[in-house]
Amino acid sequence: MSTHETMSAIESILFSYGEPLSVARIGQALELSEEAVLQGLSDLVERYEQLESGLSLVRIEDRVQLVTKGDNAVYIEKFTKSAMQESLSKAALEVLAVIAYRGPIARSEIEAIRGVNCSVTLRSLLLRELIERKENEDDARGYLYTISFQFLKELGLQSVSELPEYEALMHDERVLLAIESLQSAQKE
Repeated sequence: MSTHETMSAIESILFSYGEPLSVARIGQALELSEEAVLQGLSDLVERYEQLESGLSLVRIEDRVQLVTKGDNAVYIEKFTKSAMQESLSKAALEVLAVIAYRGPIARSEIEAIRGVNCSVTLRSLLLRELIERKENEDDARGYLYTISFQFLKELGLQSVSELPEYEALMHDERVLLAIESLQSAQKE
């Protein structure tokens, strides 16, 4: 893999994942040594600095995350505030429904049910305080997502069990099969 391909692949993985990733996990995904990943990360940092990019890499120990530059925080805050006043997208409503009926649930399980990456949508729902995340005791690399008190408050509900057809949808066989399939694939 060329230097450019390595940087591009690392950048794409970090962007699509949206949360901190270990150098080892990136290397595993790209079939590269940790040294090659570290060099690719170093090259990305240099590239972002040369281009005066709005992106940056944050590294804590062996984990790294693609983030926006702190200089742009004021613009992001303005954008986020205006976006929060807009209606929820269809994708956000779908993710919110999955979390409401299946939570607490891992991101990978949400993606298995929906069939698409949902990291950006989860971040938006977290910013709107409609969902919460907590450490996943079964998998230290990820989180479990659940609906928030704000969600219940905005819908005027006292409990998730008051959602329409809660019992039927909570135990839907198709959803259970999708999650079981994902869990089997992860064990292999």
